[in-house]
Amino acid sequence: MLIVQKYGGTSVANIERIKKVAERVIKYKKEGHDLVVVVSAMAGETDRLINLAKEITPNPPLRELDLLVSTGEQVTSALLAITLQSMGFDSVAFLGYQIPIYTTNLFTKAKIKEIKVDKIKKELNQGKIVVVAGFQGVTEEGDITTLGRGGSDTTAVALAAALKADLCEIYTDVEGVYTADPRVVSNARKLKKISYEEMLEMASSGAKVLEMRSVELAMIYKVNLVVKSSFTEAEGTLITEEDEEMEKVLVSGITYSRNEARISIYGVPDKPGIAAQIFSPIGEKGIIVDMIIQTVHPDNKADITFTVPRTDYSQALEIVKEVAKKLKAERVEGDDKIAKVSIVGAGMRTHSGVATKMFETLAKHGINIMMISTSEIKISCVIDEKYTELAVRALHEAFQLDQENIKEEKTFIKRPKKTK
Repeated sequence: MLIVQKYGGTSVANIERIKKVAERVIKYKKEGHDLVVVVSAMAGETDRLINLAKEITPNPPLRELDLLVSTGEQVTSALLAITLQSMGFDSVAFLGYQIPIYTTNLFTKAKIKEIKVDKIKKELNQGKIVVVAGFQGVTEEGDITTLGRGGSDTTAVALAAALKADLCEIYTDVEGVYTADPRVVSNARKLKKISYEEMLEMASSGAKVLEMRSVELAMIYKVNLVVKSSFTEAEGTLITEEDEEMEKVLVSGITYSRNEARISIYGVPDKPGIAAQIFSPIGEKGIIVDMIIQTVHPDNKADITFTVPRTDYSQALEIVKEVAKKLKAERVEGDDKIAKVSIVGAGMRTHSGVATKMFETLAKHGINIMMISTSEIKISCVIDEKYTELAVRALHEAFQLDQENIKEEKTFIKRPKKTK
């Protein structure tokens, strides 16, 4: 069985934890599995490197910034391979460019284009444990790139897809996917399985347990994905294809995101092509626009409000101000003190009244809704940031997510023992 494992920053935070990871990897190896292990930088290391660059200039060149921050994963991949070898298990570490993992040239937010797996397969065939530095790749021109925050998840799933691995395990500091953030809701319940689509919606709405692109890749390539803790032996959460049982659950989880900002441009001409003129320069900078609302007035003018990640707020606001001048808009306003709260569940496709219940619950607690966005299985509301935790707890209680909604099997994936 070929297994790709990914260990996050808290799992490899120091030498002792790296040794614990090595022991877990060896346990799998002794059971007869082939292992590809993807690692993140040590906890806090990426931020430390970014801050070093910003001590020199507030806006370091992105090409050199990628070259700098990619060294965090270089350190942990080498240390893990050294640790495995010291314990008597043959191992080899690779950086993204050595494999290679080819990406686009959008520095700090690159996307994977292609992975050459011949080198990895050769080492696996020789019985070695392959360790890969996550989060990084290389352009066809030879420039080092990084995949954005959470990019090691994407590396792991992409490798699992390219290698046609039997299983991809994402190890983190939580035991799986919960109905809500356990730090906010004390009685949040761990889910034993969830659909790719639900997990994708949760990741896009603020659930930090998995990076959104990694879930998208898993869904496209049907990668068996499990989220579990590197600190316990507890079974994790399986992310898999939707089945009939999942649709019986009205709401699977409540998510929130404080990494939100809202920008409004007022009094733009109401004619074809205006939206493109506003959003094209934002997209060219790699900024993701989430929720969009347009209001049209009788005088053939329109107001457009949209949300972007708070980390991109300043850049996006400056872009919109420049566009507003060209369009002779009335004014531009921004707000980076907002949050997005979402409910997610496959059962929404076949059940009515979910939105009403959400809106009534928020109103009952005096929480005003600024913006609303919906999909088949998700409803999101933008609210004042100060009400975030209250909203999450209230919705979790209203939809009774602390209770088991369906009878779930105890185990969904069992690792086979070594066969003789």
